[in-house]
Amino acid sequence: MTTDPRQQIVAIGAELYRRRYVVAAEGNLSIKIADNRFVATPAGACKGWLRVVDLVEVDRDGRSRGTASRATSEWRLHREIYTRCPSARAVCHAHPPFATACATAGRALASGVLQECMLSLGEVPLARPAAAGSEQVAESVREYLPEARAILLANHGAVAWGRDLVEAYFRLEYLERLAEVTLLGELAGGARPLPAELCRPPDSHSGPDLS
Repeated sequence: MTTDPRQQIVAIGAELYRRRYVVAAEGNLSIKIADNRFVATPAGACKGWLRVVDLVEVDRDGRSRGTASRATSEWRLHREIYTRCPSARAVCHAHPPFATACATAGRALASGVLQECMLSLGEVPLARPAAAGSEQVAESVREYLPEARAILLANHGAVAWGRDLVEAYFRLEYLERLAEVTLLGELAGGARPLPAELCRPPDSHSGPDLS
């Protein structure tokens, strides 16, 4: 994976689209480049078709620099995470189907059913409903920061963050796997949590190497 932040956004955006974690113009990505600025995806753009020149540099007030494009309408959500989570350097918001299904059903996710998810994510809370693109979305996640590493957005989707965009994206993948396995486990007779001694709070790393 390239270390250039703009190229990373293009590459991860294409992967989100390929995996159908987003369709059409859904979702948004950003990488923090300074204390008060981040590079983000533009409003109304398909994440699978992004170009480096499409990306927007945004300040804390949502003002775009060096381009006529507008930043994603969810820039306030990204700012909220960067403000309240000092270690966050990248944010990934998408609508992965299993996770979004849980969000529409009004249920948080207990990561203790999968060790990898417990170590990478911890518990995944559900934020209250809010209008997409509004200040209320940022407000809805505030109570869970900085402890959470990923949050379900009620009737909307999910957001995850990390020390870089790869970690943020992997946390989103873990979240989607957790939602899928949880729902399938219920069909199979009920997802059972791991013994307590196998569950511990996530540390500062993206997760264990359990391959």
